[in-house]
Amino acid sequence: MKDLSVKNVEMVYQVPKGEPVHALHDVSFDLTAGRLLTLLGPSGCGKTTLLNILAGFLAPTAGEVTLGGDIITGPGQERGMVFQQGALFEWLSVEKNIAFGPKMNRHSKTETKDKVEELLDVVGLAGFGDRQVYELSGGMQQRVALARCLANDPDVILMDEPLGALDALTREKMQGLILKLWKETGKSIILVTHSVEEALYLGDRLFVMAPRPGRIECDYELPFAENGLEVEPRELKAAPEFGEKREEILSIIWEMEEEIMGRGEAI
Repeated sequence: MKDLSVKNVEMVYQVPKGEPVHALHDVSFDLTAGRLLTLLGPSGCGKTTLLNILAGFLAPTAGEVTLGGDIITGPGQERGMVFQQGALFEWLSVEKNIAFGPKMNRHSKTETKDKVEELLDVVGLAGFGDRQVYELSGGMQQRVALARCLANDPDVILMDEPLGALDALTREKMQGLILKLWKETGKSIILVTHSVEEALYLGDRLFVMAPRPGRIECDYELPFAENGLEVEPRELKAAPEFGEKREEILSIIWEMEEEIMGRGEAI
């Protein structure tokens, strides 16, 4: 596994016939391999922009990102991406979606078949390999997206609000699956979310990002993800220390929102 390093990253979007948009300013951090980092903050704080730079989909205006000492200059299979909507190939079956990466990497049919069966079991979809994507629920489709990402054996898994479109019960089950995969695989995970509760529950490290320009406002080291597989989710989230941290972060974000809406000075 490889450490990730972000040094002095800036991102400025040039808008035709308008003022440039400063999406990220002087973002720097180091992430040791095997950590689960959650990114939280109001809309416009650059969470997804940062994730896309880490994925190699965007080149920063300034600064650099390295993984294992190598500068990221574009997409690579050592970084896997899971989107809010699974971005699955609708015309392929579940097993063919998961097998796509290994097939492109010219793995043998036997090796690919064994890997697909293993991953279907890991994400709780054993027996669903021959189903079409459109036959699955939203939660099941996200399980396929996770399995497809894992099939390439990335060092870092990047997740852009992967649970945002799910109902509350399915979302909580998927949170448990993410924690399980994190602990069992030892992979680094960076997850963007708008949910304070989700960010606290999943992140063993959490960044609260501020907007205009986007930057890291707060950096938390958290114990909840480590306990998430041993304590029932409802019990953990009802704990006083969890509630206190949730209220602290909500207050920070609420103040940001007030400033964005121009109400801060009026109160």
